[in-house]
Amino acid sequence: MLALGIVLNIIGLGLFCWVLFMLAIYALPFFVGMNAGLYAHESGTGPLGAIGLGIVAAAFVLVVGQTIFSFVRTPILRIAVALMFAVPAALAGYYATFGLSGLTMTSDIWRQVFSVIGAVVIGATAWARLAASPPDGPGGVPGRTALS
Repeated sequence: MLALGIVLNIIGLGLFCWVLFMLAIYALPFFVGMNAGLYAHESGTGPLGAIGLGIVAAAFVLVVGQTIFSFVRTPILRIAVALMFAVPAALAGYYATFGLSGLTMTSDIWRQVFSVIGAVVIGATAWARLAASPPDGPGGVPGRTALS
């Protein structure tokens, strides 16, 4: 039974880390959506209106960010948009790694070291996932889309 518990813990932790890496690029839209929803709720919109506004705001930020990143050819603007998505992902990665490392280690110095490493890795992953979409159509041919 002990071996099964250890195996299931490793699988669960691996699944959590996989989800963290896959959802890292959505840290900025989540942050904007959460703030918009909380502001709407405090303004008296009610829970359903706040949730709806938060979802719309998050979707809007995600679509606008990816659209700008895919249409802009200037490297400085592409770097700025990628940083807008990668920095909140790195911050989320820092706190997630800090929390997970608190489960296994007691030294605060090593927790900080692993948290910074986690922040860099998750921020770089978010940067790479955003940069993975080519600025041109499939195959690097300008103006070519998947349907043409």
